[in-house]
Amino acid sequence: MCGIIGAIGRENVVPQVLEALKRLEYRGYDSAGIATLEHGAIARRRAQGKLTALEARLAEQPLSGSTAIGHTRWATHGLPNEINAHPHATADVAVVHNGIIENYQELRSELLALGHEFSSQTDTEVVPQLLTHYLQAGKTPRDAVSATLARLEGAFALGIIFAAHPDTLYAARRGSPLAIGFGDGANYLGSDAVALAPLTQKICYLEEGDWAEITNHSIEIFDSSNKLAERPVKITALTGATTGKGNFRHYMLKEIYEQPTVIGETLNVYYNPSTARITLPELPFTLADIRQITIVACGTSYYAGLVGRYWLEQLARLPVEIDVASEYRYREPVVAEGGLTIVISQSGETADTLAALRYAKSHGQHTLAIVNVPESTMSHEADVTLYTHAGPEIGVASTKAFTTQLTVLACFTIALAAARGTVDGAEMARLTHALAEVPARVSEVLHHDSAIEAIAASVQHARDMLYIGRGTSYAIAHEAALKMKEISYIHAEAYAAGEMKHGPIALIDEKVPVIAIAPKDALFEKTASNIQEAAARGGHIIAFSDAKGIAALSEVTKHTLTLPKVHPLVTPILYAVPAQLLAYHVAVLKGTDVDQPRNLAKSVTVE
Repeated sequence: MCGIIGAIGRENVVPQVLEALKRLEYRGYDSAGIATLEHGAIARRRAQGKLTALEARLAEQPLSGSTAIGHTRWATHGLPNEINAHPHATADVAVVHNGIIENYQELRSELLALGHEFSSQTDTEVVPQLLTHYLQAGKTPRDAVSATLARLEGAFALGIIFAAHPDTLYAARRGSPLAIGFGDGANYLGSDAVALAPLTQKICYLEEGDWAEITNHSIEIFDSSNKLAERPVKITALTGATTGKGNFRHYMLKEIYEQPTVIGETLNVYYNPSTARITLPELPFTLADIRQITIVACGTSYYAGLVGRYWLEQLARLPVEIDVASEYRYREPVVAEGGLTIVISQSGETADTLAALRYAKSHGQHTLAIVNVPESTMSHEADVTLYTHAGPEIGVASTKAFTTQLTVLACFTIALAAARGTVDGAEMARLTHALAEVPARVSEVLHHDSAIEAIAASVQHARDMLYIGRGTSYAIAHEAALKMKEISYIHAEAYAAGEMKHGPIALIDEKVPVIAIAPKDALFEKTASNIQEAAARGGHIIAFSDAKGIAALSEVTKHTLTLPKVHPLVTPILYAVPAQLLAYHVAVLKGTDVDQPRNLAKSVTVE
């Protein structure tokens, strides 16, 4: 959840560390801090709140040093205040940490008994205290790091500096991602390549259990058994420009408007227009042999999976189970032998989803990951990975990652249906043609931005909102409600339209907007009846539909949005976009922090 950065060079690297933290702030923004070495001693500046507070502190009390580490925090253990802010330090060592040290209470008790003093409520503070203990016992920094890592349980990415060794920076990872950047006269560590993009394009990713000793001219990597290891160095395509906001007010709006492009780029990987066929990478299993599918994910990715369940069952005619990853393995599910488990995650590092992947593998399942980050843990551990090609997504509320996940799921569904022979050639042609049209249709939807802004003005003061739909539109209603909650802080809930009269209809009055996701499909007439029932109770009805659907609902709607008529397969992708824009414009009108909503972080790497 947190973001960490480290740099070691010949000149002052503090400005570089601060700029990199700005690029990592999407991972957490409860507090931030930087530590460096000045005159043989550790110097720190920390501040509660966003990086602007740390910038102000640094303006008053500057730091300078050729070795530095930085951190932007999403609070787990301890309040989000300055005392609990990273880096945590003793007189000898400073540490930044992403993850959770699960045995910290045991280690803390042991260290307190040895006379060490703690100043924070965090689990992280045991790391510098333990390192200090080993230094005092006569170990070198390298040996102290090795001994400390052997004592830690849980998930972590660490950046470490030692007061008496200003020419060395240490990095370690277990369960949390960490990249090493190779520069010219300087080297770096960072939570992801996004943070390192302006500094270097030469990146290597530490593997599970790796740790590294870094100077300004050398990098030595050790594996979990403390043996020297070689890790491939790759050239990343990321640059400072690709992860900036451009001319957009917010990252979220920029990423919404990138969707025609990234959906097209994702389709280009899997769809061959000359043959009108979907082609997947080589699989270590036979698609036609799959008899059951399990989808596991969290948050927005879960709702993408919910859409995928409808597609897979309807088109490929396979039974599909779906579960939120935080519950999946704890109910100890019984999985079909030789079944396929699909995990979905933007980052590929989501802790609960990663644990579900490992559960599935341990129970003999074939595994497939749908992720946006090629070097992620899930991409390494799954049998096969389908990448979404969304590019960096900085806004905490996911937009383009969601629609590209849907695009990949649609491609996979068509490939599976073809392998199983459950759709004929004519229908296959219609499906692939519909997919190929999606980027153009999404561009059409973006032209309705001003109309969506007007709808937002009519609901910005609502305390509660309801989203309803049937079939895949029910899944999109869930994602639409989540977006509204995430960034506007309005309480929004999604219901299957047919379930309204089983209780939720009691919530409706003239102050409750009801947003109906209602394309004119096979389920439209039933959804229209449910909309009529809500309107009869005074509900403020807003309908998303195509021209025929809007005409049929005109007598009961307060606001409407007319969307292009498309094949039912791709309506979820299309209808997600105005839902994103509606949440965005409501949040802007309410004055909330669109890109960094309270209490949230982009990548959930702890349980």
